Amino acid sequence: MINDVIRTRRTHKSYGPDAVPRDVLEELLEVARWAPNHHRTNPWRFRVLGPESLARLQDAAGPAEAPKLERAPTLVVASAALSGDLIQDEEDVCATACAIYAVLLAAHQRGLASYWRTPRVLRSRAGREALAIPDGERVLGLVHLGTPRSDPSPPERDPMTAYVSYLP
Repeated sequence: MINDVIRTRRTHKSYGPDAVPRDVLEELLEVARWAPNHHRTNPWRFRVLGPESLARLQDAAGPAEAPKLERAPTLVVASAALSGDLIQDEEDVCATACAIYAVLLAAHQRGLASYWRTPRVLRSRAGREALAIPDGERVLGLVHLGTPRSDPSPPERDPMTAYVSYLP
């Protein structure tokens, strides 16, 4: 049931050594295209990093941040293609965030661990150049994927009354 998948998904920072097989990765990324997006713009872009692109990104990140890019055996950079229209771009960024979440949920459903983070290097000119990300895209993050090494505890959550109001 979807409620269980949502409630039991956790952020993982420790992974087994095996990369996610390409066919499984393609299944996960195919799910992303079903995310809601206004005008069916399909703005999401996913770049699966291989050894060479990871090395370039690590060089751009520098010695202090580069090791954090080695946490998971499979890394995917997620970005939104922008149109230049402020309203459309806002909607497309939100749609891309939904697509990323769909990938995280699909990974969890298949027993994989995941971590969505936004490392500083992906907001830098050097990081964008390392991965050939054009100026017309906004990077939303780096998705780490792999087999889990632990079972993180659920974090504390605010009660629903802290964020829901019913208006007359």
